[in-house]
Formats: sequence, structure tokens, C-alpha cells
Amino acid sequence: MEKDARRFRQAARISSREKAALERLVRIAQAATGQGRMTATFLLSWWNAPNFGGFDLTILWNVDPQIADDMVTVFTWVAKCRQFPDDLGYDEQFRRIVRTWRLLAGGPIADPSAGMRENKGERFS
Repeated sequence: MEKDARRFRQAARISSREKAALERLVRIAQAATGQGRMTATFLLSWWNAPNFGGFDLTILWNVDPQIADDMVTVFTWVAKCRQFPDDLGYDEQFRRIVRTWRLLAGGPIADPSAGMRENKGERFS
């Protein structure tokens, strides 16, 4: 049990480089631009893929190289951290991304918490 708790704490650690990449992506995802839309798709697929859809890896071909680098950094970190953005204190920022794109879409975008349940660290709808 202690071993699992220690592994969980270590996985949640984020380097300053990883945190900077994540925060740049969050900021970009809130912008009403094509780059913002693609970045929002990436981040929201981590937060709640059943409601927001998955991430098409070929989007990496269409974003600016710095954004692609940040996505790769965050993707690698997410694979290790095994947590959702709201578990890391980014709940409000991700809700702001949803609000931004809901307004731009002119219609409803799924509530990130709708249809979710926790099951051994995974979320399902």
C-alpha cells in the first residue's frame, strides 16, 4: 500500500519544463484561433475523451512546431502521471477552455463531468 502511494506521489511530480509546456497549451487552447482549437482538442481528450473525443495524432502536423513540442512533452508526462487535469488543480482552466469553445461553436459542448465515474483511476461514460 505504501509502495503504491509513493509511486502515485512520484508520478504526479511535474518538472518546470513540463509545467511550462502544459500552461502554454492551456493558454493557447483558450484562444479563438485554429491553433487554439487543435490545442483544445488535445487537452480535452486527456480530460474527458468519452465526451470530447479523442485526439487525432495527425493534428501534430498542423500545429506550430513549438505547440507540437509542447504536446509531445505533455503527452509523455500524462503517460507517467496517471492523473486527470482536475486532479492536478487545472479544473477551472479546463472548464474555461470548454466555455470558450462552447461559445465559438454556438451550441452545447458536453459538460466534462457528465457521464463520468471513477473506476480504479480511469473514467468511463
